[in-house]
Amino acid sequence: MPQTRNGGKYVFGWSIIKDDFFIQFPIEAINEYGICSEGKIFLITGSKTTGGFAVSKKSLLENSIYNNLFIEYNDLGNYMTKEGDFFQYKSRKYTWMTINGDGRIFLNKDILDKLLSIRGSNIAFMMGVKGPLINEANKYNGIVNIY
Repeated sequence: MPQTRNGGKYVFGWSIIKDDFFIQFPIEAINEYGICSEGKIFLITGSKTTGGFAVSKKSLLENSIYNNLFIEYNDLGNYMTKEGDFFQYKSRKYTWMTINGDGRIFLNKDILDKLLSIRGSNIAFMMGVKGPLINEANKYNGIVNIY
C-alpha cells in the first residue's frame, strides 16, 4: 500500500467506475475494514476538500460517534429506506448500499469516473475525488493499483 509522500496518508488504489456503473473496492480496504461481511455498507459524504464518500459498515458505525445516526434514522439503520437515498445528519449525508462478496457496488451515473481509496480512521475509508491527496496520487512515481 503506497504512502504518496513521507508522513502522508496511505492509499489503497484507484477504483475506476466501469461502464456498467459498478465500482470495485481495493482488496486491502475490503480486508482491513471487513466491509463485505454484512452484505450492506454505508456511504457518508466526504469533506469539502476531498469530496467523494467514506465507506463503512453498520457494526463499525454503531460502535462509534455515529451511533446517534441510527437512533435518529432508525429506518436507515435497519435498511428500510430506499437503497441509495441520502439522509442529512448534522453536516454529512448518509445512505446504504448492497455490496457483493467481492467488494463491488453499483453506483448511479452521476458519480465521477474514478475515486482514490484512502486509508481513514478505524471505522471507514475514503473514496476521494479531489484535493491534495488526489493531486499527490496523480504525481506519485510509484505504483498505485487500479481496481
